[in-house]
Amino acid sequence: MKKTILIITIILGLLIFAACNSDDSTINIGATQTPHSEILAQVVPILEEQGINLNIIIFDDFITPNQALAAGDIDINYFQHVPFLENFNYNHGTDLVPVFGMHFEPLRVYAGQRDSLANIQNAVIAIPDDPTNEARALQLLEYLGLIELPPGLGLAATALDIISNPYDITILTLDAPMLPPSLPDVDFAVINGNFALAGNVIHLAIDGAGEHPDSPAAQRFTNHIVTRPDFRDHPGLAALIDALNTQAIRDFIYNEYLGRVVPTF
Repeated sequence: MKKTILIITIILGLLIFAACNSDDSTINIGATQTPHSEILAQVVPILEEQGINLNIIIFDDFITPNQALAAGDIDINYFQHVPFLENFNYNHGTDLVPVFGMHFEPLRVYAGQRDSLANIQNAVIAIPDDPTNEARALQLLEYLGLIELPPGLGLAATALDIISNPYDITILTLDAPMLPPSLPDVDFAVINGNFALAGNVIHLAIDGAGEHPDSPAAQRFTNHIVTRPDFRDHPGLAALIDALNTQAIRDFIYNEYLGRVVPTF
């Protein structure tokens, strides 16, 4: 009898565990704080009306949310553009997929110890150290006429590839979240829009020294909703995309971020 009760208890426990882990009403989505989690928060009540609980999990780096997604710890993430995702998949043997393009965060040059690019000789410029954003920052500096890169390198470019540096600029690569707090120690920094917002340095952006919202970079570097292939057809994902793909969310992005974040849907 005791053995039978034990077996029944184990079976009941397994059934309860399975029920908790097959709950289609909860979607776990990983996001960086600004602007991604803030945008997602706008659709939480909309999804609740449909019986869906959107559980937003905040990450403060660019690697962990992809690792968590690949491991099945979360269902979706929202923080990255496709070149970054492609690079992650290639280096980690994963097959994460972009499913909906949301917004573009123009890279901009921000003032540190100097406040004008007219005073650029021998400047120290900090840029992101992850592969895609490093190349993107260098392309911006080349567009501004500060350096020259070999033609055709694209997103493979690194600071070591600079072939002309007429102003004797020193390029300093830093982890992207460290760029805003680095400004007092460098002359300028090229910063992703989300980290500039989070670091409260938007007011230090140099006029005219950023990627244009209508540029090819806007499409190339649009931040996407990303998931695993096995979750791609989940009805909760479709409901999330429907809730995001509205004029109300476009208006929120325009009004909240004033051009520092640009909707692309």
